[in-house]
Amino acid sequence: MSNTRPLSPHLVIYRWRVNMLQSTLHRLTGLFLCLGALLVTWGLIAAADGRVAWNVFAGFWSSGIGLVLLFIWTWSLLFHLCNGIQHLLRDTGRNFGLPTRDRTHDPVYWSTGWFVIAISIALTVLVWVLLIVRMQGGAA
Repeated sequence: MSNTRPLSPHLVIYRWRVNMLQSTLHRLTGLFLCLGALLVTWGLIAAADGRVAWNVFAGFWSSGIGLVLLFIWTWSLLFHLCNGIQHLLRDTGRNFGLPTRDRTHDPVYWSTGWFVIAISIALTVLVWVLLIVRMQGGAA
């Protein structure tokens, strides 16, 4: 039997907006933070188990893939934090009423959404710069 009904247009009728991106990133970073919690648990178990287990753990995190995972985990933590703060501020209801929401202007939360993404990236870079300076013997 042939199905001649068209597919649902839900994938093509919406424009991708920053609040959709934020929602997706918030969920993905939450999952990545859960994975990071398991890896922190691995570190605690390795520290309690002894020098050999700790060396394996430290060797993984000092490898290229370990450093990339740590950088992404840092960004996930900071994005999740910044996005959560924005959610708390949005929950106050400011800029959601009829006087501030007309069809001639983009909603305020679109510009703040890009700000949240940008500030989380900037904070991540700042944290890693401070870590690198500290590891090289600087006064950070």
